[in-house]
Amino acid sequence: MNKKIAIEDTLGNVRNFLVNQGYQVSNLSQTKNNLDQYDAVIVSGQDDNFMGIRDTVTKTPVINASGRSPVDIYDQLKNTLE
Repeated sequence: MNKKIAIEDTLGNVRNFLVNQGYQVSNLSQTKNNLDQYDAVIVSGQDDNFMGIRDTVTKTPVINASGRSPVDIYDQLKNTLE
């Protein structure tokens, strides 16, 4: 598979699930200047100003994980990346 995903640091359970599914997962806090190098970005939805930058522009799909299980997020990720 080898898809690269940037994920918000607080989503450890989602991160572990996606790693077990074969995704390459990086912490969002370490990748915020290179989002276009990722296949998707997953955020907690706790803050609409994710990464502290209100005007972040990326063509990379952003998935909101708020109130969703790792399986739900995985399913949306598969559908988004197909």
